[in-house]
Order: sequence, then C-alpha cells, then structure tokens
Amino acid sequence: MARFDCLTGAKGVSMYPILDIDAQLLLATLFAAKRKPTELVGIVTAAELLGCPINSTNLWAESFRRLATHGLIVAEGEVYALTPAAQAMAEGLPKKADISERVFLVREKLSAYTPAEKSPSIPMTGAQFDEAIRAHKAITRQSGKNLLMPKPKLDDDQRRPARRPFGAGRRRS
Repeated sequence: MARFDCLTGAKGVSMYPILDIDAQLLLATLFAAKRKPTELVGIVTAAELLGCPINSTNLWAESFRRLATHGLIVAEGEVYALTPAAQAMAEGLPKKADISERVFLVREKLSAYTPAEKSPSIPMTGAQFDEAIRAHKAITRQSGKNLLMPKPKLDDDQRRPARRPFGAGRRRS
C-alpha cells in the first residue's frame, strides 16, 4: 500500500498492517542477536524470556517474512540478525519499562517506518517455528546453563555485606 506523507511529500510503501507480533518479534530478535546473529531457537528463547508467548506459529512466520521484506531482518545462512534500521528503531526505549510498553513504542516506530527499498523475503514457515519451539523445550529440560535466563535475585540473608571502597574502616598501625 503506497503512502503519501503530507509533511515531506514523500511517497513510500508503509508497513501495513502492523501487529503486536511484529514488535514482539523485533524485540526478541534484538535481545537474542544483540552481539552476534542467532538461530531461530535463540529468537524463540528470547521471546519466551521477554514474556511474548508464541501462540500461533503461522502468525510469527508471517511477521518474520514481513519484517524481512521491509528490510528489518536479514538472514546469514541459518542465522538471523537485525539491520541497522531495525536496531535504530529499538534505540531509546526505556530500560525499566515493562514489555507491553516497549511493544507499544516499537509498534509506533514501525508504523512510522518507510523502507527505502523492498528487500528479498526470507522463506519462513510455521513448521520452522514449531521445530524451534520443540528444540527450545528440549534445551530447557536439560540441566545446564541457559545464558538467556535471568539470574535469580538473592534474599537479604544471602547477600554479602557491603564492601567499603579502598579498605575504609580498617585501621592502619
């Protein structure tokens, strides 16, 4: 759908329709691929950690294809990463905001986003998301460290006493 911007006079293809799933997928990919491109299992793990349930794998696959077509997600073999445009969209989000507020803010930015050119789509199916969910569940059943899981908070009894900087409180003889 072509869109005409009244303020700038520019025509472009807007990303229509924009769903919450688009913003959730963008946030999960940002979280999972922060340092290096990630596999689909990492994106599923990040979505679960953020509290974005994957109820309909077909909707998530369609959202994945839509974000790729608009130049926000790129594939490098079997791993996925965000483009600089998508990373810029996620900058400036409040760090202490809950996930629903972040989804709302990213969705607003997605609605204002107009890609410069149409990018090639990444073939993605609901079956691929189903497989990634099964792999994620198998990993969570195993005992081991999952680096995407948050650290448990310590109770007051378990915390170490506060250290004083530069050895303050010690007497020198």
